[in-house]
Amino acid sequence: MDSDEFIRLVSERAHVPEEQARELTLATMLTLGERITGGEARHLAGVLPAEIAPPLVPPEDVAQKFGVAEFVRRVSERAGVDESVARSGVAAVFRTLREAVPGTEFEDVMSQLPNEFQNL
Repeated sequence: MDSDEFIRLVSERAHVPEEQARELTLATMLTLGERITGGEARHLAGVLPAEIAPPLVPPEDVAQKFGVAEFVRRVSERAGVDESVARSGVAAVFRTLREAVPGTEFEDVMSQLPNEFQNL
């Protein structure tokens, strides 16, 4: 899946324009990079389109501990949207990630997140 298709799917699933879907995707990737370990972020970045992957790679290898509410708040702030749009965007990005990455990579990422992320 290339970056244009990824953004188009996020746009459709979150019911937002493509430019806003791009902002939501980048904000979600940056926040995900903060939440999972650096090694896992680098693995995920390695299988994603080059335009989407860079925000994933964190400056440090230690994962921060926070839940869905804080994740959505950070995405909301970074993308400049309200939290309901951010929540829809995060859900759309995660759903698209599930389809975009090969093998068990998505499950590896999800295993580092609290169970509450399954409800997105």
